Amino acid sequence: MMAADPLNIPPVSIAAAKAALIEQYADPILRRRATMLWGTRGVGKSSIVRQVAQHFGVPLVDLRLTTIEPVDIRGAIYADEVQGKTVWFPPEFLPTSAEAEGILFLDELTAADQRLQISAYSLILDRRVGHYSLPDGWLVVAAGNASFHGAVSHDMGTALADRLFHFNVQTAIDAFLAHALSQGFAPAVMAYLKVRPDRLDDTASQLANDHLVGASPRGWEDISNVLRSGLSEPSKRLFVQGRIGAANAAEFFGVLREIQASVDVTRLLAAAPGPETAALLPRTLDGLYGMLYGLIAATADALALLRAIEIVEQWPEMRPDTPLPIREAQTLAMELLMQRALEHGLEAALLDSPVYRRYAEARRADGLDG
Repeated sequence: MMAADPLNIPPVSIAAAKAALIEQYADPILRRRATMLWGTRGVGKSSIVRQVAQHFGVPLVDLRLTTIEPVDIRGAIYADEVQGKTVWFPPEFLPTSAEAEGILFLDELTAADQRLQISAYSLILDRRVGHYSLPDGWLVVAAGNASFHGAVSHDMGTALADRLFHFNVQTAIDAFLAHALSQGFAPAVMAYLKVRPDRLDDTASQLANDHLVGASPRGWEDISNVLRSGLSEPSKRLFVQGRIGAANAAEFFGVLREIQASVDVTRLLAAAPGPETAALLPRTLDGLYGMLYGLIAATADALALLRAIEIVEQWPEMRPDTPLPIREAQTLAMELLMQRALEHGLEAALLDSPVYRRYAEARRADGLDG
């Protein structure tokens, strides 16, 4: 029987894992100890390793171990007639002494052929393979899925595990939504996942039902691209079903219809403040968050930004079918609009707005920061 927590380590968000890797790389002693990132597919393991390399401006050698052969790491052997012995030629992609610092990323370690794992483990344990030695300034990061993640996986022995730092990476919905917002995801995807965070990654349900296709963070990025494409509606439906599965797609399209029927961000932005705006406000939770992320996506200039905060100020005038977290949504909207303003150099316009000043005064009156 499988233990409730086979890894025996607490889960961490992808953002926390990235921050820890940055600190590890900055410490020359800790940099010499390899780190293993465990997590389901599409959680963003390879993405954060790339971002850490970019943060320090150092090279990244990214090896997807399921696509190479054992000889690709160990190198080729040839007969040196002068020395009278065979010599190993290391592969060209491994860093040389001329590259003093960087990150060597061994992706899909647990799914690799076990003969290849022997060579990979040598790099992790001894920082060498054959006659090749990894320069001291390089950090080795490995990544993979455990068998309980539903992936093809070879067990890692305790001797190897004892030579690694281990991170149990799981996607936190808030961190994912922050990433989605920064990458310009389709507002409907963000609104859907805000209301139904359990749909971000349904690996557990997928395994329980023996389904091949299910939802994952990477899958939702693809769904966003599909929605933003010029595909016909029938084709969009086929692509969404083919990426996250039939049941997930049916629920998502139901929410999408609700958002489209109750929210018209273009009309809201063009409406006059007051009764005209109030008449266009949605009445459901899906509509509320569809409006929120739609407004954020539409605020690329000062005029749209100021109009967006006017709309947010009127949210208490909504007449919902059931009680909605309007105050919480207002706070989130204002935080995201401030973030948007900072990104576009519009913070002065936002802070000078009478609407924002009223919002800040109300928060101070409630004992919150302005």
